[in-house]
Amino acid sequence: MTALLLEPVSRAFTEPAADGYLLGGFEWRQPTPDTTRAVVIINAATSVRCQYYSRFAEYLFSHGLDVMLFDYRGIGASRAGSLRGFEATWSDWGALDAQALLKRAQREYPGQPIDVVGHSFGGCAAGLAASGTAIRHLVTVGAQFAHWRDYAPAQRWQMLAKWHGVMPLLTRVCGYFPGKRMGWLEDTPAGVVKDWGAFSTRYEKLPSARHLTALPFSSVTAKTLAISLSDDPFGTVAAIERLLSHFSASPRTHLRIKPEEIGETSIGHFAFFHSRFQTTLWPIALQWLQAGELALDVPGRVISSKP
Repeated sequence: MTALLLEPVSRAFTEPAADGYLLGGFEWRQPTPDTTRAVVIINAATSVRCQYYSRFAEYLFSHGLDVMLFDYRGIGASRAGSLRGFEATWSDWGALDAQALLKRAQREYPGQPIDVVGHSFGGCAAGLAASGTAIRHLVTVGAQFAHWRDYAPAQRWQMLAKWHGVMPLLTRVCGYFPGKRMGWLEDTPAGVVKDWGAFSTRYEKLPSARHLTALPFSSVTAKTLAISLSDDPFGTVAAIERLLSHFSASPRTHLRIKPEEIGETSIGHFAFFHSRFQTTLWPIALQWLQAGELALDVPGRVISSKP
């Protein structure tokens, strides 16, 4: 795959969601339109600023794709003041915010295929947007719907205490989760914390899902690659498969990679998007976005595949 020699310059944008909330984001747009070229939306993990994915966006842009990043409401460029009493939920982030970006892609890049990369919750968000039916190819990284029993055994009790004990407790005290002060992600709306802390095995059982008349997961038909890392304590096989089961109409492949298979000692939940993996891991995602298939020499092993 030959990279195009283009200067990776992004442009900030704002996009209103259906309820009027103004979202902030960034886009890398090729100089001339082309209906054969995909536009890729990157859905962030829970309470991670979208600019964390900028290097990866530049990589996709350098290989001829248009790319958009955005922050969910209450995070980064989409934060509009104090989060105390701001009740955004996971369902808002998917059904309103991810949906707004899909609508923007359809409007600003007419006729172009729409692909999505979803990190952690970002994979779930792709299945909550009504316009998810427009997604051609979907790549998820560490994307799961994890019940606490799915956490990696070695870290399970520590994670249970941290994410289902300390985080909800501090949220009740502060009116939001002060993640930046704790060094745990960004500050996070209380509604998101309530969803995260729920002991649910299916998305439709979460507090914020109860008011939804339908979940779009089963209408998404995107050709889906779920990438998981063997040292990701969130993204265990059970957790990844739990989310994939929501995408019942999508052809899907679950590829699991061990760090030693690419000459590394660790990758974990976040490091896939670090630029040091540009030559080892990023081409896997690029190949799927461009062709909807895995290369023959891809590292790792396929855990499950549904045509």
